[in-house]
Amino acid sequence: MSRSAHPAGPRHADVLTEGHYTAPPTDLNALDAKVWSRTVTRGPEGVVSMGGIEVTRLAEEFGTPAYFVDEADFRARCRAWRDAFGTGADVFYAGKAFLSRAVVRWLHEEGLNLDVCSGGELATALAAGMPAERIAFHGNNKTEDEIHRAIEAGVGRVVLDSFQEIVRVSHIAERLGKRQRVQIRVTVGVEAHTHEFIATAHEDQKFGIALAGGEAAEAVRRALKLDGIELIGIHSHIGSQIFDMAGFEVSARRVVQLLAEVRDEHGVELPEIDLGGGLGIAYTSDDDPCEPHEIARALSEIVTRECAAAGLRTPRISVEPGRAIVGPTAFTLYEVGTIKPLEGLRTYVSVDGGMSDNIRTALYDAEYSVALVSRSSDAEPMLVRVVGKHCESGDIVVRDAFLPADLAPGDLIAVPATGAYCRSMASNYNHALRPPVVAVDSGAARVIVRRETEEDLLRLDVG
Repeated sequence: MSRSAHPAGPRHADVLTEGHYTAPPTDLNALDAKVWSRTVTRGPEGVVSMGGIEVTRLAEEFGTPAYFVDEADFRARCRAWRDAFGTGADVFYAGKAFLSRAVVRWLHEEGLNLDVCSGGELATALAAGMPAERIAFHGNNKTEDEIHRAIEAGVGRVVLDSFQEIVRVSHIAERLGKRQRVQIRVTVGVEAHTHEFIATAHEDQKFGIALAGGEAAEAVRRALKLDGIELIGIHSHIGSQIFDMAGFEVSARRVVQLLAEVRDEHGVELPEIDLGGGLGIAYTSDDDPCEPHEIARALSEIVTRECAAAGLRTPRISVEPGRAIVGPTAFTLYEVGTIKPLEGLRTYVSVDGGMSDNIRTALYDAEYSVALVSRSSDAEPMLVRVVGKHCESGDIVVRDAFLPADLAPGDLIAVPATGAYCRSMASNYNHALRPPVVAVDSGAARVIVRRETEEDLLRLDVG
């Protein structure tokens, strides 16, 4: 199951050296199906379409920059994950990747559950009609108000992240006359990013309760004694943008060992195990992510084998894909503004967006692809750096890529695989207006999150 790697960021993998890039592609007009959503095509006139609508028309109607989401692709990926894991497991979409009321409705209709980690995400889920029992509530520092709202709404599970939270959730549930189903998030000493994982010395993080030193076992003892909560399982999350299942194997082994200790000490076999998310997607043609059915088979085999070795019944598995569902379904459309050739280095291509709509390159040194989409070109490839319009030298959208040498102001370029985290982490830096999110499906396009206006900014500025 070992795969090639995408750098997750300077904290977790070697940072690419300045000027790192591969040779130019043989065809700058080609669109790699691994990177672009399923209904994206280039027409005979060279214009790229999503869901049957040309980007030139999308730009004219909705403006740029803008995020365009392939609704059919999103739904297909939901079904692929649901079908891969079947009725014997639960798939929770990680709402932090991107959440809106339309997305919640798609999830509900396609049979997925939803993972939220803030009061705002919970409010969005409930407002869009997601049944509360299909919602999991995460977070390392949930406020009392957030916990109260979640329990009162009847969420299916609360993931406990600290000793204080064990007591806090139980007391709030008792005040409400309820018994809340909970999982305990444990830190298993495994950190996995891309194809690399380290099996020790990663308890030094803000999430979870460490297995090391018996802290997780003590958390279980305390939870089992409290009347306001019902402990249903153990939760583990080991990293992000993972292409290799080896880290999950080590994590599952350690979690199952804890389940065996719980059985031996308390006579209780916890019925659930949540292995988190973090599964990778293709940002460039070099990336080679696993398919949902591969992931489901591997995780099921790992847990079944480890439980059999420990003499435990196999618990119900949960997973939490977010990026793996929404990431590949969208691209960000920009208009080219200025072009600055730097002799012997590269050409800087400035667009009408930037780090306010995609902070990941600046924050994580993330890699992206880019293509000229308003026309085709037979020009020679030129090495470019796609940058934004903000007053910040680190305002980079695509660090190193190739675009046609005849690129000109007014051309439309698109950055694929921007469905995850780009809109969620968007900002008003330099008082930029956050772009709209537009769903495209079968020849129709509609705004699901509208573009911000200057009136929106001024409405919050009370003077």
